[in-house]
Amino acid sequence: MSALPEEKDVVGEEHWVDKNEEVRLFLWNKYVGSPEGKKGTILFVHGSSMASQPTFDLQVEGRPFSSAMNYFAVQGYDTWCVDMEGYGRSTKTRDITCDIANGADDLAAASAYIQELRGCGPFLMYGISSGALRAAAFAERHPERVKRLALDAFVWTGEGSPTLEQRRKKLPEFMASKRRPIDKAFVRTIFSRDHPGCAEDKVVEAFAEAICALDDSIPNGTYIDMCSRLPIVDPEKITVPTIVMRGEYDGIAGLEDLLKFYEKLPNTDKTFTMMQGISHASFQQKNYMLVYHILGGFFAQPEPVYKGD
Repeated sequence: MSALPEEKDVVGEEHWVDKNEEVRLFLWNKYVGSPEGKKGTILFVHGSSMASQPTFDLQVEGRPFSSAMNYFAVQGYDTWCVDMEGYGRSTKTRDITCDIANGADDLAAASAYIQELRGCGPFLMYGISSGALRAAAFAERHPERVKRLALDAFVWTGEGSPTLEQRRKKLPEFMASKRRPIDKAFVRTIFSRDHPGCAEDKVVEAFAEAICALDDSIPNGTYIDMCSRLPIVDPEKITVPTIVMRGEYDGIAGLEDLLKFYEKLPNTDKTFTMMQGISHASFQQKNYMLVYHILGGFFAQPEPVYKGD
C-alpha cells in the first residue's frame, strides 16, 4: 500500500470568477498531483470576520497540517475556498452589507465556475459560523450541487447563544454602517470570549496576522442577520446529508437550539457531534486534528447498500 503524499506535495492555484458586472470573486484551490481523479471536491466557506485563506490555509511553523486545505488535499481531495464579496481579495466596492443571502449568491457563482472547470459532481461543503449559514442557505437553493453538508459553529434561531446576546447590544452600531473595523486585538477576542486556552498563542497570532494582512474592515451584514433576522434557513428544506458540528465551549451555538434544528433535518443520513475541548474557530484550536478526523469521516462515508423498504 503506497504512503500518503506529504504536505510539501500540495500545490495551490488562484482563480477568479465574475459574480456579476460589478463583482469579482477570488477562489483558492489546493490539491496534490493532478486535480483530476480525486475522492471529491471540497468547498470551504468562511465566517463573518475573516477571509477564506486565513481560515482554511493558515500556515503556522511547527504545527503540522495547520492548513485544513493541505490536510484534505493530501487525503486525496480537490479543495477550494472563496472570499465572499466584501472580504479578502474579492471586490469590496459595492455599498451593501454583504449579508447571508449575498454569501449564498457568492457560493452559487463559485460552485458553477468550479463545476464547469473541473467537470465535477456535487460538492462536499463545509461552512463555519456565518459561513455555515451561507452554506446551509446555498444547500436550500441548490441541493443538486451539494453531496454532503458540514455545519460547524452553526446557529439556527439564536436561542441560548451568549455570544449573540452580547452582540445584539451593538446592533444599532452595526445597522448604522456597512462595514466595521477589525484589528489583531479583535481577532484575539474570538479565542478569549468563550473558554481561554483552547488555542495556542502562536496560532492565534498567526491567524490575526493573516486576517489583518487582507482586511482592516469587514462587512456588517452577517452580524445584522445573526442578531436580528434569525432563523435564516429552514432545516426541513435542507434535504442533503448533513453533519452539525458543535464545539464543547462554543458560545455562538446554543446546544438545545442546534438539537432542535437537527431533529427537523429530513434526510436520515445526518450526524450531530460534540467536539471536545473546542470553542470557536475549530481549525485554529489545539484539538484541530480531532475536527479534521470528524469532518474527514463524514466526507468519506460510504453510501448505504440498504435504505429500507
